[in-house]
Amino acid sequence: MNRNKRIFIGVFLAFTLIVILLTIDMARHTTAPWNRKKQAGRALPGNRVDAKTMLLDTTGLDSLK
Repeated sequence: MNRNKRIFIGVFLAFTLIVILLTIDMARHTTAPWNRKKQAGRALPGNRVDAKTMLLDTTGLDSLK
């Protein structure tokens, strides 16, 4: 194996490892959509989490009225 090929493989492996580690880190800090209600129940005091507060307005059209 010549020198350039070894450098390329080393840089490729380092880049791939960094991307994998960043992906794992981001996944650990992200809440899955099916766990959001459970997380809000733990974060807010008591059992006062209303189902209406968990709905998200993704269109933004309701605010234009």
